[in-house]
Amino acid sequence: MRTIFLLLLCFGFCNCSGQKPKINGVSFVGAPNEITSKAVDPIVQVNADWAAVMPFGFVKSLTTPSVVFNIERQWWGERRDGAKRTIELLNDQGIKVMLKPQIWVWRGEFTGNINMQSEEDWKVFEKSYESFILLYAVLAEEMNVPILCIGTELHTFVQKRSDFWKRLIAKIRAVYKGELTYAENWDQFEKAPFWDQVDYIGIDAYFPISESQTPNVEELKQGWQKYKYDIMALQSKLKKPILFTEYGYRSVHYTGKQPWDSSKSNGNIDFTAQNNALTALYDEFWKEPWFAGGFLWKWYHNHDESGGKNNNRFTIQNKPAEDIVRSFYKK
Repeated sequence: MRTIFLLLLCFGFCNCSGQKPKINGVSFVGAPNEITSKAVDPIVQVNADWAAVMPFGFVKSLTTPSVVFNIERQWWGERRDGAKRTIELLNDQGIKVMLKPQIWVWRGEFTGNINMQSEEDWKVFEKSYESFILLYAVLAEEMNVPILCIGTELHTFVQKRSDFWKRLIAKIRAVYKGELTYAENWDQFEKAPFWDQVDYIGIDAYFPISESQTPNVEELKQGWQKYKYDIMALQSKLKKPILFTEYGYRSVHYTGKQPWDSSKSNGNIDFTAQNNALTALYDEFWKEPWFAGGFLWKWYHNHDESGGKNNNRFTIQNKPAEDIVRSFYKK
């Protein structure tokens, strides 16, 4: 039955015209200081044609009802002026932008657990978050940004305060005429209550797909099947394209086991695992007509000093996986 469903869904999409080109994107980390066009050159060379620009707002704790943003103490690339200039530099080289303002909780606490302690605090927090997002919605309109992401991995906030989000989307639409998405975590993507109000179903695609130390491509593709079916079922129901607002794997043993793991552990470097995991993802999704594309996590402005043979983090820079991505994005 599942196979029949997938075939029918694929057939329906394959007979639709007007499919957009895939979004071959990278997540461009905000720079501490002002950058030049030199920082964009390696993005062009890896054949990416989109980049997520990510200004940040900061929250002191999971229960603090205010977002601090666009202040001088922030990195240049995390403020409005830095985001604007970064968009200009990317656009100058033909790279489209998804503007993706994000929240960082002190000490790296998971944003999905942000949860106010009273109705009064929720209202204060909502007002603060609204100001944060609308600042960048106005910037997105000013810069003709094609896609604006209105939040990242905020499932408690989204599910508890759905009425706020529906009002917020209406306010964003009043000042920004481009397309909207929201980036939900892999384990909560079916629960966002406002998918019908945005243009893409955005998923941060850190799905656990393998228990092996160095899984091969076929094992990883098999590990995707359950999740792919669930993604397709939601897509079929809502008739919205799927966008991987973040995707990527560390160059480390067991990279498919807990792909969201961003701990600062060193060692256990495994370039083959990273290569295979990316290849499996591309094989499973990039050919699908209902799939819009995605943004690789993550890409740094100082390419020559990033990644490399001793790095087990997410970036593909100066690793074998850079050639994997270059080849698939060229297609």
